[in-house]
Amino acid sequence: MSEAPATGTFLRRLMPKGLYTRSLLIIVVPMVLLQGVLAFVFLERHYQLVTERLSSAVSQDIAALARLHDLQPTPENDARLTRIARDQLSLQVEFLPPQPLPQERPRPFFSIIDEALSSQLADSLKRPFWIDTVGRSNFVEIRVSLADATMKVLARRNLAYASNSHIFLVWMVGASVVLITVAILFLRNQIRPILALAAAAESFGKGRAGPDFKVRGAREVREAGRAFLDMRDRIERQIEQRTTMLAGVSHDLRTMLTRFRLQLALLDETPEIEDLNRDVDEMSRMLEAYLAFVRGDAGEAPSPTDVPGLLEELKRAAETSGVRVSVESHGPETAVVRPDAFRRCLGNLVSNAARFSTRIAIQAINDGRTLEIRIDDDGPGIPLEKREEVFRPFLRLDQARNQDHGGTGLGLAITRDIARSHGGDVTLESSPLGGLRAVVRVPA
Repeated sequence: MSEAPATGTFLRRLMPKGLYTRSLLIIVVPMVLLQGVLAFVFLERHYQLVTERLSSAVSQDIAALARLHDLQPTPENDARLTRIARDQLSLQVEFLPPQPLPQERPRPFFSIIDEALSSQLADSLKRPFWIDTVGRSNFVEIRVSLADATMKVLARRNLAYASNSHIFLVWMVGASVVLITVAILFLRNQIRPILALAAAAESFGKGRAGPDFKVRGAREVREAGRAFLDMRDRIERQIEQRTTMLAGVSHDLRTMLTRFRLQLALLDETPEIEDLNRDVDEMSRMLEAYLAFVRGDAGEAPSPTDVPGLLEELKRAAETSGVRVSVESHGPETAVVRPDAFRRCLGNLVSNAARFSTRIAIQAINDGRTLEIRIDDDGPGIPLEKREEVFRPFLRLDQARNQDHGGTGLGLAITRDIARSHGGDVTLESSPLGGLRAVVRVPA
């Protein structure tokens, strides 16, 4: 029972993964099978039948010459038979003195003429004979033992063999090539709209302004394209409405906080007033964090960004906290990202590492397709079972590194949100320095 699933899995691994290749196979495989069946039928029925009939005609001519010789075995009659065979039967006949027939030569592995002619000669002559279909490419040599002589016959191969089979094969192969070429061109035109749709969806998922996508192709592809455009428009309208709403909320709340500050500034300096000022500042920071998290910095346009320069900025900012920072960069120096959002994404990780460690190593690896940023530190790290949990919004672990010291617990959530808006992600691993490694991967 387990062999069938294993066989199915093996066949699925052998099958191509691309739609273009699979569609081409759907067309090519039946065509090849059809041509194979036609070729088999032609060779097995028509081709072999014609060869047998031609061989039968040649065998009967040779048998008639042998009988005529037996009726009058004289040199004059042999000369007459040789002339008749040459002029009327297209055979080269020579009567030799009696001699043993040559040794049988190895027969070819697959030769229709050898099998057909040998069978027909055996039925027609009823006497010993020797046949050679290999020695001369254009002729077949036959020797027949007579009572007082050995008759040597040379016959053109096409007299006993259907030699025009190549015409059928040329037509079959030529038609197959033409049909496959047409299928390839047709499939390429059908696959191109699907590839354009995939490129547009990928660009939109990465937050980039992709190429203008036009609905075209087959009916099903057009329906998928229209559905994508409708989805993109709905998402963009939702983002625009959310941005507008957040702008209004931000303006109203900032106005209220500004009034609080002005009213507190008019009061005398007392410990209570200082506490209120600190609360107002904390409310401002919390408000900015909430708005940044909900907004996600989606309004910024992606552009080529100098990655080593960005890492140097983060290094200088972290070194102000007394942390030793090293920076390495490998591969192309530019990547298409949203500069401010990506700076904030990395800045949250670097500042979080600087708060709990004394040494930070930042490494950028760009292979042209993916940009990977590794941030290692020698801090206490985060337990393995809680590394995914710390990305949840508003979550502050008691002993974890992202407790934010009075913050909102949104630092890592904002970081992952920014990375995913670029079409990437953020993961946490164990660092070679003994602490935590944060890995940011985004398309380059």
